[in-house]
Amino acid sequence: MSNPQVQRAPGRLAQLPRLLVALVYAWLATTIAAHGAAGLVGDRWDPFVQSAMLVFLLLIGFAGFGITFDKQKKPVAEQGLPLRLGWKREAGLGLAFGWSMALVAVLPMVFIGGIVIRLHLGAWDWLMLAAEVAFFALATLAEEIIFRGYAFQKLAKAAGGFNAALVFAAIYAITQAHVPGANLLSTSVSYIFSLLLAAAYLRSRALWVSWGINFGWKASRALLFGLTIAGVNQHSPVVIGDPVGPFWLTGGGFGLDASWTALIIVIVALPILFRLTRDLNFEYNAPVIEPGGIPVELGGAIQKQHDAAMGTTEPAPPPLVQIIPLPKNPE
Repeated sequence: MSNPQVQRAPGRLAQLPRLLVALVYAWLATTIAAHGAAGLVGDRWDPFVQSAMLVFLLLIGFAGFGITFDKQKKPVAEQGLPLRLGWKREAGLGLAFGWSMALVAVLPMVFIGGIVIRLHLGAWDWLMLAAEVAFFALATLAEEIIFRGYAFQKLAKAAGGFNAALVFAAIYAITQAHVPGANLLSTSVSYIFSLLLAAAYLRSRALWVSWGINFGWKASRALLFGLTIAGVNQHSPVVIGDPVGPFWLTGGGFGLDASWTALIIVIVALPILFRLTRDLNFEYNAPVIEPGGIPVELGGAIQKQHDAAMGTTEPAPPPLVQIIPLPKNPE
């Protein structure tokens, strides 16, 4: 007889309709944010407002799905954003990892070709730089919620984490292939990079590490070195860099994402990430024992087994021993 108090998780097939609904909603949210931002602000602030609106719509919408379909009590945390102990350290680990990847990608450009740097150090430039930092933080967070959040988790439950990583990496690569100037090499970099971020999520069961990597990899190149990201070279108002070197090294007008350098770096980064996240993997991927069947009180069961083996009869009292005094010695 099954215990009516035990709630079983929905089956794998039940995850697929939720996956499709989540993907459709992500597309609608992206469209609404793009049109809404265009109607509210000018071109200069459009990317920032669009990213902020998109993050808000994604968090609210997927939280509603979690409450309605999955009966989640903490839907934002369940999306991969739990404020658990050590979450800041996880985000810092990802940020340092992404920044290191960017640094390793830039160094060959410096020594083989070179980067022509121009600086603008006005007060307004520094203010706009802060706005660009916020834009990259929001834009990469939106990517993580879409490609490693609710929808990814539904597919992972239905087909396994590895298969979900392959499918969503393909979706991400296809979206990046439609960026003007993209080519086969940049699409390959996008695919492997998405696998890297999926591995970061699966090993930590949160988006903090993957968000840090995504933000560090893109914002470091754009804001610290002034390089082009996906064909856009106007992100940094303070540092503007013009790389000099062959296409395989710099990626040309599209940026490092279309270079062989980036492809090698994201491939090499995979085993390094696995080693750096082994403690997180051990902590958050330990097997969980789900209750099932009839509740049993182990203490009572052990006591009954002991009584059956040893018996419950009270032990007989020890026999009385009478001590007789010794006779006195005659005088």
